Amino acid sequence: MTTQMHLAAQYLAAAGISFVEKKDDDSHTNLGFSVEKGTLYTRELDNKSIVLSLSYDLFTLEWNDAGTKNILRLDGTTHAEVLQWINRMVSSSNISVPYSYDIHYELPYQINDDYVFKLQDVSALQQLKENRILAHTILREFLDNNKLNSEIRIWPHHFDTGAFTSLENDSGLAIGLGMAIPDIISHQYYLYISGYKNNNTINVTDFNKLSLGEWKSKGFIGAILNVNGIIKSDGVSFFEQVMNQLITK
Repeated sequence: MTTQMHLAAQYLAAAGISFVEKKDDDSHTNLGFSVEKGTLYTRELDNKSIVLSLSYDLFTLEWNDAGTKNILRLDGTTHAEVLQWINRMVSSSNISVPYSYDIHYELPYQINDDYVFKLQDVSALQQLKENRILAHTILREFLDNNKLNSEIRIWPHHFDTGAFTSLENDSGLAIGLGMAIPDIISHQYYLYISGYKNNNTINVTDFNKLSLGEWKSKGFIGAILNVNGIIKSDGVSFFEQVMNQLITK
């Protein structure tokens, strides 16, 4: 279901590319996550109260236009049918520019017009939602506790929940942190955090062992903690431990 949701999220990213002012850091493509609704959602489209969202609970796309909601059930729907539906929604909302499914980054999966979305495992989809909720609440508490300012967004390329911020002290430290989907670093969803000084990633090879998580120095430089079985306080403690060592480096 991770693959299904990653692919479905690209419709939202393409809406950002089509209808949101371009940003150099690609943040016009990234997505918000609603803990209360269990949905991914775009920024406002075409400078209007229009948002395209993706529901973990219902496995649906939702076109929200100033309080009016249109819903497309993804289960059994082809890629071509999704594009047709979005274009109908764009036309009904009187958006003057066309919707273009033109992703400027590579994904680890292929999609064509005949690709059919399948709700293969409802319980797995619910677990993915819980992972997103856990990541978001961990990041929110960690950032708030440390008076750090950052959006918490889902980046459609790697499909990670992420934040990036600089510490407002003399350390010169910036940190990137979040939750990644399974990849070559880990076969499970995992929290990650890296530190940066002068735009260079901080080397962690001589850091002290963590009580939660582990340091990584190949492929990814920083620390990770598998999400499976942890609670919010574990994640916050993990980020705190890593940041404390990064500050002293």
